[in-house]
Amino acid sequence: MNKREIGNKGEAMAASFLENKGIVILERNYQNRFGEIDIIAREGNTLLFIEVKYRKDDRFGYPLESVGYFKQQKIRKLARYYLNEKHYFTHSIRFDCIGIMGEKIDWIKGAFY
Repeated sequence: MNKREIGNKGEAMAASFLENKGIVILERNYQNRFGEIDIIAREGNTLLFIEVKYRKDDRFGYPLESVGYFKQQKIRKLARYYLNEKHYFTHSIRFDCIGIMGEKIDWIKGAFY
């Protein structure tokens, strides 16, 4: 599998996991000129911007370690653009991360602000 196929597998696992928790998936792989957000979802009146990181094993470190400051800044910028584009002015927002290692899924709610 290439990197894109591996990423798609991880995102599909994350989306299924979230749906089983009652989360409504609004968008997958949302793209604009600033980049891509893996999953945009809704939990009640809160919009979730979710970064998904998948690793087969810990040889290259824990998946969530790769969501650093600059990646967070990029996601914030993408989220602002999305909110304006879709006219979501009254929703609260939250930035979550999902780390998948093998079959184990860790969901960090409010991973950054």
